[in-house]
Amino acid sequence: MLSRLFAPKVKVSAHCDLPCGVYDPAQARIEAESVKAVQEKMAANDDPHFQARATVIKEQRAELAKHHVSVLWSDYFKPPHFEKYPNLHQLVNDTLKALSAAKASTDPKTGEKALELIAEIDKIFWETKKA
Repeated sequence: MLSRLFAPKVKVSAHCDLPCGVYDPAQARIEAESVKAVQEKMAANDDPHFQARATVIKEQRAELAKHHVSVLWSDYFKPPHFEKYPNLHQLVNDTLKALSAAKASTDPKTGEKALELIAEIDKIFWETKKA
């Protein structure tokens, strides 16, 4: 009797933890754009205090971008996505590695590379949202 009383009345399912509107690669892109912008500003300013502050900001933003990419990989993308896009695991790994490289570098080319890879994730993400 108690088991029927507490049994679920409605079954629901979703392919992600929350309604999908909470996930968006734009968060990673914005942080990666900040990384590249800081790298560009660092190239134009040789003040050691500026460089130190800029380094901290660049590294924080790169970590945030890595976090957002990791959340997409672990919480949003599901087995059907990986089946449809077999390169997705490698793409995410390459993106995380590129963000690590940008974190460690003052060269804006590393920031640009991370942005290019995030754009590929973004494309796949929006294709999955249409499905």
